[in-house]
Amino acid sequence: MAEAAARIDRQVNTMNEREGKYLTFALGNEEYGLEILKVREIIGMMEITAVPQTPDYVKGVLNLRGRVIPVIDLRLKFGLPAAEYNERTCIIVVEVRGSGGSMQMGIVVDSVSEVLNIMGADIEPTPSFGTHIDTEYILGLAKVKGRVKLLLDIDKVLTREDMAGLETMAD
Repeated sequence: MAEAAARIDRQVNTMNEREGKYLTFALGNEEYGLEILKVREIIGMMEITAVPQTPDYVKGVLNLRGRVIPVIDLRLKFGLPAAEYNERTCIIVVEVRGSGGSMQMGIVVDSVSEVLNIMGADIEPTPSFGTHIDTEYILGLAKVKGRVKLLLDIDKVLTREDMAGLETMAD
């Protein structure tokens, strides 16, 4: 009994640590959130230079004010069907931590929604879907305005191998 209570206390503390401001965005019919402190800027779609022999979800690189940053399509990374880019499609430039330190990366999303202040009490822990499903990249599930938003840990959305390849592209 004491072990269960301790586990619940740890979960509550973790969710309280995760409260804060999140930039929310859409991919298909689902809403996601990123910690606002990870977001550097939001830009409209611009020319992306394709890089050969990269996974489908790696769109390439773009020149952002003299800096070359890799760009991934989050829809494709998450296994969603490709969608045609439109006037609402945008690139969120985020700061991610890789093995070589921090780097900026662009993620293509269907649309940006809003910045929300999410309280710890409104964040549920990520449910377990079984041993073969990796959910480490999900910080938690936020209950906001009657909907559920998946809060992402952008540092864990990409695997170590993905990050190593992107770091090489940005150099």
